[in-house]
Amino acid sequence: MDEAFGRRVTRLGALADPVRRQLYRFVAEQPGAVSRDQAASGVEVPRHTAKFHLDRLVEEGLLVTEFKRLTGRTGPGAGRPAKLYRRSGREVVVSVPSRRYDLAGQVLADAVERNLAGTPMPDALQEAADGAAGSVAEEWPAAREGLGATLAMLGYEPRESDTGIVLRNCPFGRLAAEHRDLICRVNHAFVAALARRVGGDQMAAEPVAPGRGCCVVLRGAEAAGVS
Repeated sequence: MDEAFGRRVTRLGALADPVRRQLYRFVAEQPGAVSRDQAASGVEVPRHTAKFHLDRLVEEGLLVTEFKRLTGRTGPGAGRPAKLYRRSGREVVVSVPSRRYDLAGQVLADAVERNLAGTPMPDALQEAADGAAGSVAEEWPAAREGLGATLAMLGYEPRESDTGIVLRNCPFGRLAAEHRDLICRVNHAFVAALARRVGGDQMAAEPVAPGRGCCVVLRGAEAAGVS
């Protein structure tokens, strides 16, 4: 189990406790941040119980905190600011096997915008896939660990073979099944761009017949016919 997947499972596991789940739902449904007392009253648990579970949800990144004086007064005698809780903007999704529909959506939306601006769709898809690969290479910490680590974080389940890297999972699952030609084309463009940006000239992406895994394999430079 990769580290990112483990963190997502841990966050969702934090909601397994019924009281914690009630507190999270109560906070998430409020129009603004709420205090411990408000949360405790809302789900009818003692204040110290609410504090424990709310702080655990903060630790897991499901809630965030802010401080505010609830009296509305300022200056001496206004009292200490209260610690308030609200839902975090972080999205937590766990799927087995790993899926990255967000990445596919990002590439396709970018391609449509480029096409509407006048770029032919084949070129727009290529440019969008290359842009997404560039963002991953520049912004993801895993990219500093190499191509294999980056592919693993993206859910491709890479495994070394005699000639390169086999990708045992398609992160685009149902999309690829329903729109195979389009998604496989986007996927090949993305993986090829990622290999160039993270792996240099050591690996080259090649399309393969769709099967149980990914429609792309990575070959070593010599095996792929790259000089």
